[in-house]
Amino acid sequence: MEATELLALYEQMALIRRTEKAAHDLFLQGLVKGTTHLAAGQEAIAVGASAALRADDYVFATYRGHHHAMARGATPEECLAELMSRATGLCRAKGGSMHLTKASTGMLGSYAIVGSHLPMAVGAAWSARLRGTGQLAVAFFGDGATNIGAFHEALNLAAVWKLPVLFVCENNLYMEYTRIADVTAVPRPAADRAPSYGIPGEVVDGNDVVAVHEAVDRFARRARAGDGPAVLEAETYRHFGHSRADPATYRPAEEVERWLRHDPLDLARGRLAELGVPPETSTAADERARAVVEQAVAAAKAAPPPDPREALTDVWAEGGAAWRT
Repeated sequence: MEATELLALYEQMALIRRTEKAAHDLFLQGLVKGTTHLAAGQEAIAVGASAALRADDYVFATYRGHHHAMARGATPEECLAELMSRATGLCRAKGGSMHLTKASTGMLGSYAIVGSHLPMAVGAAWSARLRGTGQLAVAFFGDGATNIGAFHEALNLAAVWKLPVLFVCENNLYMEYTRIADVTAVPRPAADRAPSYGIPGEVVDGNDVVAVHEAVDRFARRARAGDGPAVLEAETYRHFGHSRADPATYRPAEEVERWLRHDPLDLARGRLAELGVPPETSTAADERARAVVEQAVAAAKAAPPPDPREALTDVWAEGGAAWRT
C-alpha cells in the first residue's frame, strides 16, 4: 500500500476514534439517549475492509457499528446527531446508536439482535447474483454471533449457492461479558468453523489496517469471480466495556495493557514512518480529524429535535395487498 493511501486510511481511523470519544463524553453529559456500544480500538477492521470494497457493495453491521457507518460514508455530525436524537441525525432520530443506516452508500444497517443480519447479507448477495451486478455483500459480526444458529445457517446457504458474500468476525475476545474461549469448542470461533461448510476461513490481525485491507481485497476478488463466500476472523480489542454501563472489570489488567499497546492508530503510524512519512504529517491528519469532530459536536448540539409529525413516516413500505395476505 502506498503512503498516500495509508495516510488517508489513518486519518479516517483518527476521525472515527475522535467521534467515538465524543460519543462517550456526550453520553456522560446526558446528551446521548439510550446506551452506546463503542468501537474504539476496532477502527482498522471497518476502514481497511471498506477501502477494499466497491462503492456499490453492501455492508451489514452489529449494534457496535459506528465505525462501519463512518467507513461507508456517514459523517461524524450525522452519527452524533443521531445519537443525540436530533432531526439532522443519520436516521432523523429514529435509529439511535444501534441502528445507524445509510442505504445510499451501501450501509444497510446496524442490527441489535445478535447474528440477525447474517442471513440478510446472504439475501443481498443472492440479489446481486440474480441481477448480475458483481456486487459483494459483507456481514460484520462479533465473536459471540458464531454461537448463534443464524451464523451457521447463513454460512451453509452461502456455501451451497456459492454467493458473493464475505463474513467478517470482529473477534474482540469477549461476547458481552463472557470470554468467547470459555464457551466455544474451537480456538478460532469463526475461522475454524468455515471449513465445515467447505469455504475458506482465515485469521488476520484486526488492528492492522493494511492486513485487513489486503485480506478483504483478496476475498472480494475471489467472490466476484464466482468462487463463493469466505470467512475472515479479525482479532481485535475494544478499548471500552461492552456498553457504557459496563466498566469491563472482568478483563485482566495485563491483557488490557497488552492490547492497548497494539493500538490500530499506533500501528498505522508505524507503517507510515516505515514508508518515509514524517511524524508531523500524521499529526496534521490528527488535527484535521479533531477539528472536524469538534465542529460536528457543536452542530449536533445546535440541531433541532425531530418533528413529531414525522414519527410515523418511513416505517412502512407500501408493496400492495398481494404480498400481505
